[in-house]
Amino acid sequence: MSESGRLYLVPTPIGNLKDITLRALEVLKNSDVILAEDTRNTGVLLKHFEIDKPMQSYHAHNEHEKIRDVIYQLQNGKTMSLVTDAGTPGISDPGFLIVRECIANKIAFECLPGATALIPALVKSGMPTDKFVFEGFLPVKKGRKTRLDFLKNENRTLVFYESPYKLLTTLKDFITWFGEERQVAVSREISKMFEETLHGSLSEIHQHFTKKAPKGEFVIVLKGKENE
Repeated sequence: MSESGRLYLVPTPIGNLKDITLRALEVLKNSDVILAEDTRNTGVLLKHFEIDKPMQSYHAHNEHEKIRDVIYQLQNGKTMSLVTDAGTPGISDPGFLIVRECIANKIAFECLPGATALIPALVKSGMPTDKFVFEGFLPVKKGRKTRLDFLKNENRTLVFYESPYKLLTTLKDFITWFGEERQVAVSREISKMFEETLHGSLSEIHQHFTKKAPKGEFVIVLKGKENE
């Protein structure tokens, strides 16, 4: 690996700002440039911890056009950190492309351990955690039915991300593919003030959010199919 520059993938809090690690703060303070999914959101974080470093926009809509410049900066000795709005870069957020290019160009990089929503939700679900499948966000339209049909016989615990706007649709689709009695745990606003986790059947949880409008970001943990 080249020592000319180094990239750090730095997890940021998904809720409570105290969840950031001491090492993450040290890395951000020592970076020449911080690549941010949204510079406004990252600016709030940096200001809170009194970190004054230049930021560059790097997100899903510009990463393909920005990647060559980022690699050039790294090859010329820059220490750079990649952060997303919340959680670990590369997990349902930009990160894969830049890691691939660092490997291809023999640029040193590290991914710090830290916050991600899926692990707390999985642990809080009360479902088997020894083997699980992380699906992230399901396709909205194209490929959605094909993916659900593929997963209907999966016997490992399934973990999904979902927005409040599509939660009811997703729960309804799950009832269709997995059955209304399949057990599920739905967590929202993990590490935030209104964090909660609901346990029950798909039918029960769907009824709950039909009566109470979904708010916040959701992690759905679905029990795998039981062996017959």
